Amino acid sequence: MSKLNKKKIFNDPIYGFITINHDIIFDLIEHPYFQRLRRIKQLGLTHLVYPGALHTRFHHALGTMHLMQKAIEVIRSKGHSITEEEAEGVSIAILLHDIGHGPFSHALEHSIVFGVSHEEISTLFMDDLNKTFKGKLDLALKIFRNKYKKKFLYQLVSSQLDMDRLDYLKRDSFYSGVSEGVISTDRIITMLNVKNDELAIDEKGIYSIEKFIIARRLMYWQVYLHKTVLAAENLSVNILKRAKDLASNGVELFCTPALHEFLYHQHDLNAFKKKAGLLATFAELDDVDIMASIKMWAKHEDKTLSTLCNMMLNRNLYKIKLQGKKFTKAELNEISNKVKTKLKLTDKEVGYFVFQDSIINNAYNPKMDKINILLKNGKMHDIVDAADTLNISALSTTVKKWFVCFPKH
Repeated sequence: MSKLNKKKIFNDPIYGFITINHDIIFDLIEHPYFQRLRRIKQLGLTHLVYPGALHTRFHHALGTMHLMQKAIEVIRSKGHSITEEEAEGVSIAILLHDIGHGPFSHALEHSIVFGVSHEEISTLFMDDLNKTFKGKLDLALKIFRNKYKKKFLYQLVSSQLDMDRLDYLKRDSFYSGVSEGVISTDRIITMLNVKNDELAIDEKGIYSIEKFIIARRLMYWQVYLHKTVLAAENLSVNILKRAKDLASNGVELFCTPALHEFLYHQHDLNAFKKKAGLLATFAELDDVDIMASIKMWAKHEDKTLSTLCNMMLNRNLYKIKLQGKKFTKAELNEISNKVKTKLKLTDKEVGYFVFQDSIINNAYNPKMDKINILLKNGKMHDIVDAADTLNISALSTTVKKWFVCFPKH
């Protein structure tokens, strides 16, 4: 393919036209590993609450790459050196940062693979792509693993003010229709700076950062941790757990070859590293595999599996109660006994229908990498100290809530 033909333009509903600055970026986008992201929704089952939230991880990855290109331009314009090789490396790192996500991402991580995070699988995909592209991803991998000398490049990929967060807040807000998540990515990126090899925000950008942190907090309560979204996600986890339980007992279940591999075998991070072809099999998994299986399992003779699947298909989700403290054993037992009697379940089966868990909302954590505000006198302050509103110090405290799920009827 001619070089000219690689200068493609994507029309994005958020940013308008997105261009590709490096030939290898085009080649990576064309690779089957990346094309798979078109078949994985960014927000999993959130569309059951916000019907417009049907955008994909493909959309998001392109958006982060676009914001990275803007950030590079701004940082260079302020006198900081970013070579062409570094620009290419950090653009690749952000483009591929989510490539390891599975279908309904976190549901998969908690049910059919063991102790393997999507970040670890992303790294395995990048290592594999690096072999395919004969070492051209070496620098991207160094940046992605935070082993490159310029630490601020890693912060652009992974920090409390990275291009990932900037894109997903703006994009998820747009597609869900939740306007509280709207942030000015242009303003924030224009205020980016570097001091002592750390990412910083020029002092006059402080209000945009306050708005960003508040938007993040609100988006977590209204979208990512919305109680009906939690009910749907936990239902998907329990469907896969039940399928895995039946599979491990030799029960035959309909599933695609890729899903069969993970349902009928135990795979951890070590297996991904040692078993040839396992990563490629994982790359065949997407939302379609899971939803097709759920449709078929809705007719399965196992009452627990079929009930859970029908609940999902007909959006008859768990009822969910949230509170600030843990539910007592007596409260859980009372609900469990009612459900067990009504649905004629065993003690083991009732755990798929009645359970409690907790959620945490942490909009800004000053104990992690800080969001630095660069004052006009050249000094740097954490956003909590620099902000002139009480909101930020309040938002930096972690809020934990407990929830219990049980069938509506």
